[in-house]
Amino acid sequence: MALFKRKTAGKAGEWYYCLHHDKVEEGPECPAKDRFGPYGTQAEAARAMETAQERNAEWENDPRWHDSSSRGEGGGTSG
Repeated sequence: MALFKRKTAGKAGEWYYCLHHDKVEEGPECPAKDRFGPYGTQAEAARAMETAQERNAEWENDPRWHDSSSRGEGGGTSG
């Protein structure tokens, strides 16, 4: 018997997107490392990958994230 093995617990009405099975699940059914969520609706969970892509694109183009002094300057800080 595993000492720290826990069953994944969830609540009805919480929706997740399982990265391992590429499907929406209510509950959740899979471990936290394999899912996005919780989402308030099944439709929101179904869009999880699109939402992640949109957020990644926003961060990639955010000037506060990529300042000009950190590009190609050897990666060090001055001081």
